[in-house]
Amino acid sequence: MLLFAGSAIATSAIETVWGYFFPPSSVAETNDSQKEYDASQSPFTVSVQPERGEPDAWTMVLDRELTATETQRMQDSSSPFAYLRGLGGHPLEYASYLDNAPQRYRDQQTSSGRMENVDAFKISFLSARDYPVTIDDWRVVDLTCVKSTRKTVVSRPSEGGVAYQGISLHLPPRADEPVLTDDTEGQGKPYFDTRFIEVGGGQSTGGLRVEAIAPPGQSCEWGIEVHYTDAHGQDEYLPLKDGDGEPVRIHTESAPTNPRQKWVFGSVPWTPCHLQPQGDLCDSA
Repeated sequence: MLLFAGSAIATSAIETVWGYFFPPSSVAETNDSQKEYDASQSPFTVSVQPERGEPDAWTMVLDRELTATETQRMQDSSSPFAYLRGLGGHPLEYASYLDNAPQRYRDQQTSSGRMENVDAFKISFLSARDYPVTIDDWRVVDLTCVKSTRKTVVSRPSEGGVAYQGISLHLPPRADEPVLTDDTEGQGKPYFDTRFIEVGGGQSTGGLRVEAIAPPGQSCEWGIEVHYTDAHGQDEYLPLKDGDGEPVRIHTESAPTNPRQKWVFGSVPWTPCHLQPQGDLCDSA
């Protein structure tokens, strides 16, 4: 009994001391202050990075024509992709072919008779908030497009359909875009109908691979607004900004429609389409 009484007295003393230094009202005020500080922080910032590495199928566009020497070096190179990038070429990829998408979307993909090129990039969302932030929609804003001034196109077309994990959209977006490109249930359907991105609250960085498709022969600049909700009652669209607080502007282009030089290779020997324009591969690449 004495031990029990002593323990009770000690516990009571600890509670008294804790209550003296940390009264309930103080704890509540601290929590409120933390929430206010959290709500004052930017809900997220973003980083946009182009795809790295050489894809299996690609198109390279250049601002000038290749000289005879450069053409020969390109054809002799073990990596024409790396060689052309070294000359200042801008790489494009071929759009994922969505075999499991709704028929309507697949018909749109093939309606032009040409394989669609995409400017692929990865967008990462970061948040320093202690409470989670949920991104559940986005829209393209401030879109401007001009005619491409590229003069040379070199293509290694795809030999079959490939699906990549991520999303795809045209500029301007078609109905229901961006759509899911993963080779899973829901392919070709609106991404944000069934998915969302969550950052903050101890979550790791959220990110997406994006296939952006510019109109044929166009070069475009655009921004993104995303819709987000958080633990503090925010429910709104917000323009994406980078770590420096500047609005994110994304460059997306397609191959020019009438380049001065156009080369195709891969499943066929090097073919100068600008010299002999007839041929299925030259027409579709």
